[in-house]
Amino acid sequence: MMKNLYLMRHGKSSWELNVSDQDRALLQRGITDAQLVGEAVVGKKIKIDHAFSSPANRALHTAIICLRTLKYPLHNFSVETNLYDFSGDKVIEFIKGLDNKLDNVLIFGHNHAFTYIANALGNKHIDNVPTSGFVHLQFKENSWASISKGSTIQTIFPKQLKAW
Repeated sequence: MMKNLYLMRHGKSSWELNVSDQDRALLQRGITDAQLVGEAVVGKKIKIDHAFSSPANRALHTAIICLRTLKYPLHNFSVETNLYDFSGDKVIEFIKGLDNKLDNVLIFGHNHAFTYIANALGNKHIDNVPTSGFVHLQFKENSWASISKGSTIQTIFPKQLKAW
C-alpha cells in the first residue's frame, strides 16, 4: 500500500487588519481560489482518510471551504498546532508521526514549509506553492515514519484553473 500526501496552502490573506498573524483572515480572492481548487480536486476523485489544518485562521478557513466543496465529513478533520510552521521541520515531524492506518492525508498549512516539503519529498522542483496551491505527493513506503523521496503526482494551482 502506498502513502498519499496532499498539501494545500492557505488562500490569499489580508495584512490590512491589525490582528496577530494567526488571526489574519482570507481575502475574497482567497475564498474564491479555495473553492476553485476544491472543485478541481473533486474532479480528481482522490480518497482522503483524514484532513488536518494549522490553527491559523487563514488555513482553517481554507480547509473548511475546500472540505465543504469536497463534501468531506468533518469528523475526519483535526486542527494541529504543529502545522502552524513556516520552516517545514515541524510539518515533516508531524507527517512522519502519522498513524499508518491512514494512507491518504490532506494537510492545510503555510509557506515556506509547503514549498520546502514539496521539493524535499517530491521529485519535481516547484519554485513556489502559491496561495490555495495543491500538491499531491506519493510514497512507496507503507510507513509514514519511513517516507523519504516520493513522486510529485500533480499540482493544482489557481492560476492554471482561471481562464485569462
